[in-house]
Amino acid sequence: MAILAVISLIGGILALLNPFAATIAAVLLAGWTFLLLGVIQIVQAFSVKEWPGFLWALLFGILTTVVGIVLLFDPLAGTVSLTFLVAVLFLFTGAVKIMYSFSLRPIAGWGWVLASGIVSFALGLMILASFPWSATAVLGILLAVELISNGVLFLLIAFGLRQL
Repeated sequence: MAILAVISLIGGILALLNPFAATIAAVLLAGWTFLLLGVIQIVQAFSVKEWPGFLWALLFGILTTVVGIVLLFDPLAGTVSLTFLVAVLFLFTGAVKIMYSFSLRPIAGWGWVLASGIVSFALGLMILASFPWSATAVLGILLAVELISNGVLFLLIAFGLRQL
C-alpha cells in the first residue's frame, strides 16, 4: 500500500508541475476508456440480438466508440469539450447542493453543504470565466488533486496496516 501511495503522490506532484501534460494524459486516458467501453458495448449488443434493446445498445456502443476515437485523435479538442463539461457539472452540482442545503437548514451541518455548493458553483464560474484557456490546465489540476488525495489516503492506510 505504501508503494501505491508513493506512486500516486509522485504522479500528483508531476501533474501539478505540468498541468497541460497531465490534461492531455487525462484526455487520452478518457479516450482509451471510451473506446474500450464502446467496443465492449457493441460486442455485447451482438451477443443478444434478440433483445428488444439491441438497436439502442448498438447505437450507444457506436457513439461511445466514436467519442473515444475523437478524443484519441484530437486530444486538444477533447480538452476543450471535457473542460466545458466539467465546468457545467460544477455549476449544476453547486446549484443543487445550495438548494439542498436550504432544505436541510434545521439540521446541524447544513452550512457545510451550503459551503460545498458555493465552492462547486464558484469553480464552475472560474473555469468558464477563463474558457477556453482554462482547458489547458483544469483537467490536469483535477487529476493532480485526485492523485495526491489518493496518495495521502494510501499512505494513511499503509501506516494503519503497519500498526496492526
